Amino acid sequence: MRSVLLAAVVSGTDVRGAESLNSLVLAAAGGGVTMENTFPVYKVDAIVQFFRTDVLTGQEAKHFAKSDITPNPKPEVIQRLYMRILQLLYGFRPECHYLAPLSENIQCPMLYECAIPVMSVYLSMCQFLPMCHVYDFSLNDLLNPKPKRTITILSGIQNFLHFRKQRLEIIAGHQQSFRAEMDKLQAYTRGIKEAEKKIEKLMIIPPEQQAEAKELAAALKEVNSATMQESQEVSAINEQVAECKTEIAERSQKLSQRKLEVATQKDEIAKLKSQIVESPEEVKNEMEKMKENIKNIKNSKELSDEMLVDLQIKVQCASQGESDIQVILKQLHDLQASMCKTNQQKEEVQSLAALSETLQKELKGLSNEEGQLKRALAMKLDKESKQQIRRQKKKELKDQHVQNIIGQYDKIHEKREEIVDRIKHINSETRQFKEKMQKLRDTCNQNSEKAQAIYDRLLTTLEQYHKRIENIVMEGTADMMKMKTVF
Repeated sequence: MRSVLLAAVVSGTDVRGAESLNSLVLAAAGGGVTMENTFPVYKVDAIVQFFRTDVLTGQEAKHFAKSDITPNPKPEVIQRLYMRILQLLYGFRPECHYLAPLSENIQCPMLYECAIPVMSVYLSMCQFLPMCHVYDFSLNDLLNPKPKRTITILSGIQNFLHFRKQRLEIIAGHQQSFRAEMDKLQAYTRGIKEAEKKIEKLMIIPPEQQAEAKELAAALKEVNSATMQESQEVSAINEQVAECKTEIAERSQKLSQRKLEVATQKDEIAKLKSQIVESPEEVKNEMEKMKENIKNIKNSKELSDEMLVDLQIKVQCASQGESDIQVILKQLHDLQASMCKTNQQKEEVQSLAALSETLQKELKGLSNEEGQLKRALAMKLDKESKQQIRRQKKKELKDQHVQNIIGQYDKIHEKREEIVDRIKHINSETRQFKEKMQKLRDTCNQNSEKAQAIYDRLLTTLEQYHKRIENIVMEGTADMMKMKTVF
């Protein structure tokens, strides 16, 4: 059988067929490369049950049994099973495997009847099985299948069919969700189109109201522009008021600082004045003491002059006078030091007085600035009050203008409603008139039909009358002719 197949295929004229046959011969010779399985190998009972339920149908499913695979696989059953698998996957019916290609000029086609289905199944399985990770399929697996080899191939196909079933379920779920989403999208698009149509209808102003709408739009634009200008003016005034407030706060801070400095300087001046007041009294007392001392010195000098003669005599008295003179010199030195201190204190008092005068001048200047600021604030407040009054008047005028516009709009709306009512009344009258016209037309048609019927009847009666007259005339002429013949 194998030699017949090879001879039949080699006798073909197609080059591609020859190339494929070379590979087929190599595969038939057992030259395929063996590879490790990347899928689970199922038991024979599981394989039989799966192919009965998911691949085969009818009598084929009933007759397919474990004995068809083990211990001796039946080539015809396995070839038929492969055909059903290809039909399930690609829709390629088993009858199509028995058809020879029409483009080939084959001599003695009867010889190819056995080889054509086997080769067709083999070529299709060689294209399909690499997707199942079976890369070493050969003609021997179709013509002389072995149990282990067929179990591995069928388990690979079963694994692929399980994967295909899962993917089909996932795709079916995606399709259902896609259909639902498409339905939603169509509904949303319809709603959007309807909404757009409604918006277009609402946006279209009737020709009767276009002039009114233009006037109202122009009035609204004027009101908006006026309100925008007023808001800008108000914002500018608020910014100026905020700047004035900040300036007033800074000036108040400066005033408070200057007041604190003046208070501290006043305290220092008071202290210095107290010191100055106390020091002249002490100086006076010391001066009086010094005057008394001077007087005493003068007296002592006079006594010393008087006693010089005695001192010459009395050395002891001279030594005592020298000691007294030294004491007086010490007191004079003390007086000079105290006078220097008083001079320094006077200079300090004068400098402090100059500082107090400058501070008073600064206080006067600050008070003048404060008065000027208060006056400026009062002027600004007056201006703001006047501007507020003007704004209030403008607002009132605008409100009155807006109310007038609204009143005019209400009047126009009332007129429009009246016109609409008139139009409705006219439409109803026209409808009634049309109905009356239709009724009159119907009555006219009926009367015309009746008149036509009467006219037809009259014509028929006149024709009958004329016929009768003609008959009577004919009878009269006949009688006259008879009478003439008689007479």
